[in-house]
Amino acid sequence: MLSLRSSVAIALMAENYGHRQGLPGWIQGAVILLSLTLFAGYLTPIAAAIGLLVHGLIWFKSSGSSAAVAIIVSLEMLAVALLGPGAYSVDAYRFGRRIVVLPPP
Repeated sequence: MLSLRSSVAIALMAENYGHRQGLPGWIQGAVILLSLTLFAGYLTPIAAAIGLLVHGLIWFKSSGSSAAVAIIVSLEMLAVALLGPGAYSVDAYRFGRRIVVLPPP
């Protein structure tokens, strides 16, 4: 999970850097904050969902530069949002690790 979170944060920063000329300053600041939040694993599902929205906003503002890269980054962010932060994250230290035990049918 640490490597998946890191790859999502790096991909979001790289896309922001590649399109920095046509983006407003608030989007660039939001991308930096989201990348740091994802990398640290703080409020990971929420940060990944917001990152997915910001990624879509960057892609539409830059007139859809590469659909393949956009799809791959979107799927990675969706995976991070659905899987959670992992063991090596701020969320794991704040909320603890939980084991889900399902009762027999």
